[in-house]
Amino acid sequence: MEIVRKINDDLAIAGSIAPENWPHVAEEGFRSVLNLRSLDQPFLAVEQAQVESLGLDYINLPIDQERMSMELAVQVLRQIEQLSKPLLICNSATLAAAMALMYIAMRQGETLQQAFQRAEKFGLFQVATQPFVTSSSF
Repeated sequence: MEIVRKINDDLAIAGSIAPENWPHVAEEGFRSVLNLRSLDQPFLAVEQAQVESLGLDYINLPIDQERMSMELAVQVLRQIEQLSKPLLICNSATLAAAMALMYIAMRQGETLQQAFQRAEKFGLFQVATQPFVTSSSF
């Protein structure tokens, strides 16, 4: 199976998951998948059906790490908050890690803007637009 990296008891990250490996994801106890990859519609429908047939929740929210914005980060963080845990976030490992670390930082008291700036500073994504000022709740 592709490398799945456990961040903590609630979050793990991975790159692309091959169709034959989804049963292993379910066997490892994951309850949800947040797919941040852009997929063509036929492949997305097949992947979603396969993952959901295994009893996992599945959300596809395509994100381009070269065009990250505060608005996109808020959308992803809301999904992370709402989905059942343990949760597997997949895309490029870098973007998945950025979103997981932002989520954890905010749970530990950082504001959205602080967490976003930290991820940007670490080079985990590049900002496409100027971040807007918003509350830290998602």
